[in-house]
Amino acid sequence: MASVTGTAPALSTGASAPPERRRSNWVPYALLLPGLLWLFVFFVVPMITLFSQSLQEGSIDEGYTFTGNVGIYAEALQSYFPQLLRSIGYAASATVLALLLGYPLAYFMALKAGRWKNVLLVLVIAPFFTSFLIRTLAWQTILSDVGPVTSFARSIGLTNLLQAVGLTSNDNLMASKFAVICGLTYNFLPFMILPLYASLERLDPRLVEAAGDLYASPAQGFRFVTWPLSLPGVVAGTLLTFIPAAGDFINSKLLGNTQTVMIGQVIDAQFLRVLNYPLAAALSFVLLVLILALVMAYVRKAGTEELV
Repeated sequence: MASVTGTAPALSTGASAPPERRRSNWVPYALLLPGLLWLFVFFVVPMITLFSQSLQEGSIDEGYTFTGNVGIYAEALQSYFPQLLRSIGYAASATVLALLLGYPLAYFMALKAGRWKNVLLVLVIAPFFTSFLIRTLAWQTILSDVGPVTSFARSIGLTNLLQAVGLTSNDNLMASKFAVICGLTYNFLPFMILPLYASLERLDPRLVEAAGDLYASPAQGFRFVTWPLSLPGVVAGTLLTFIPAAGDFINSKLLGNTQTVMIGQVIDAQFLRVLNYPLAAALSFVLLVLILALVMAYVRKAGTEELV
């Protein structure tokens, strides 16, 4: 009997644990609250405002009134569908090039660089210390018609090849699709390298060694071990590159011509020069919805649980 009564206090004190656990369950939500509030104020509210503005009619002098004019979306797509499609194509091309250039560098930095790893990281991040506009203007000098890059490209027949595939219209590199895609690739390349590096750095080298012990060739070890384990970095890098590249207008404006106008350049002109706010808002909202749809389909197809 004594032992039974002795355990009673322990049972009674244990009953107070669930309320404490319930209180601790609110901590993660409280930590998420500032970020959610930030997204609501600076993303959700502006998107609602933009959508509302796209359904207005009027002028800058007389003012705008909400009329629910959904026909503006048909007008936007009918007038600027080529620019929208071109933006997606340029962004996709720059993303693929950034992946092809960034993956080997990230792999070397993460697994082979040794003590030079930090130096290479600084070199990758270094362009961020310079203005985006200045970096893009520098490409005008690099690809100038009388510069060494263009002269070398002409001497090896590269300009003729680019002209044959439609990336340039003459034997110059500037003011062409090639220049715009090069500018996009360069400016957003660090956004590809850094996620790839973070993903590859966590790779356990013993897994690759185990694949070799099982008679896998280096190519097979990369295909079946390294590449699958680096997919979260690949997905993150491609999204961080593709999304801003699709809405960019600086590269197409400074490095392109009238045949390389991207949708971001159209939106910029409609907002700041034409002053057609409803059409500009409609184009912005269409671009947002299209990018969200592509991103959701891509992430779903990639199937990386780490990003979902």
